[in-house]
Amino acid sequence: MSHTHISASLRRKVFEKAGGRCEYCRLPERFSFAVHQIDHVIPEKHGGETVEDNLALSCILCNKYKCSDLASIDPKTGKITPLYNPRTQQWPLHFSLNEDGFLVSETAEGRATIRTLQLNRAERIEERRLMKGAGFWDL
Repeated sequence: MSHTHISASLRRKVFEKAGGRCEYCRLPERFSFAVHQIDHVIPEKHGGETVEDNLALSCILCNKYKCSDLASIDPKTGKITPLYNPRTQQWPLHFSLNEDGFLVSETAEGRATIRTLQLNRAERIEERRLMKGAGFWDL
């Protein structure tokens, strides 16, 4: 499937709306080894449009693991659950960071997203722990 071109001005709007952070894991682009990507929250293959209200800033790892998924299995309930949607939901209501850099969630969407995007892999935890310790983890 071919992907729709995202203009520089639209990318800039998405970047500014996200404050330069991945809208899934909250990694600032300035601390990433790769430029953040533009994710279709509802992927094109599922009818999602290339419009500002359907685009989110995503680090390369979150975008890789999310791919074209819309839902996953909530590891607590075993039920199919929609993934966190940065356009309709607020990050702090679905995720929190503990003192060790581990992301936790009390919501099904948060748990399914953490699982699918592999947000608690050892290197991601260490990345957040180091950023928090250096004073760069500001939501």
